[in-house]
Amino acid sequence: MRVSVAPMMDWTDPHCRFFHRLLTRHTLLYTEMVTTGALVHGDVPRHLRFNAEEHPVALQLGGSEPADLAHCARLGQDWGYDEINLNCGCPSERVQRGAFGACLMNEPQLVADCVKAMVDVVDVPVTVKHRIGIDKTESYAFVRDFVGAVSEAGCGTFIVHARNAWLKGLSPKQNREVPPLRYELVHRLKHDFPALRFSINGGFDDSAQMHEHLRLLDGVMVGREAYHNPWWLAAWDADFFGEAPSSLTREEIEVQMCDYMAREAAEHGTPWSNIARHMLGLRNGLPGARRWRQVWSDHKVKALAPHAVMALAHAPQPERAPESEPTQALAGLPS
Repeated sequence: MRVSVAPMMDWTDPHCRFFHRLLTRHTLLYTEMVTTGALVHGDVPRHLRFNAEEHPVALQLGGSEPADLAHCARLGQDWGYDEINLNCGCPSERVQRGAFGACLMNEPQLVADCVKAMVDVVDVPVTVKHRIGIDKTESYAFVRDFVGAVSEAGCGTFIVHARNAWLKGLSPKQNREVPPLRYELVHRLKHDFPALRFSINGGFDDSAQMHEHLRLLDGVMVGREAYHNPWWLAAWDADFFGEAPSSLTREEIEVQMCDYMAREAAEHGTPWSNIARHMLGLRNGLPGARRWRQVWSDHKVKALAPHAVMALAHAPQPERAPESEPTQALAGLPS
């Protein structure tokens, strides 16, 4: 897939993906990482339910037991996901304690066994997301040999976060910022494995920059910037897929999200605030954006229906109103 939105814990849940799909019809969307333990021992529908509108959508799994991953990959296919992705890039200590994520790069044969177990039981693509190295070892041979071993097990697509994962001394947030980006190593992988597909991830916030990498690689994955500035996604179908520019306005997207919030509340009892948090960047850079975010984030309006909250968020702000007036309490403090 030419362009995708990265799997991000606590962010890319079904509500976030529904919102992103309103903005771009063709971009590949990823779930948050779902651990094999959560599916083997937990509530499968809670972890795998998604909206039909989200396609194409990939399920990212976290785990290191081939049999468990095969079972979970089959569940993912049965639930309708378009791709199964194995997480070999997360550096968090909790993930390390589970012996999966980025630390799996130290065990390429185990990853190959995991991939083969999944490939053997599903018909959808099995892909791997990984880093370019572990800790401060910067040898290209490390990632080259990892890709070589895993590709022999049947993985044809690799999504490469072009930083090392430092397993000690850095938080997950720091691991997205401190280890230097080395895009050239991903380009070198494509040169050395021309039959494989490579998407690059890490640090993208500009469409022109993405196009530069798409001249050399098969795809670009964007994470935080896509989440914090979602209106950027509205240009992607035209920029990267040759489609006509979207005619939807931000207000029309917001109305559709209100409809979705009402549907989710009726069908699943989901509070609209669980959904609205994902669209708080929709009006970034526009006049009144701060107050708009305040209204959608105000706990005092949670009893209102989503469409009523939208009306408040777009209502003209009174120049001055006494603090005791209920309209001010509902609309949030002046920005």
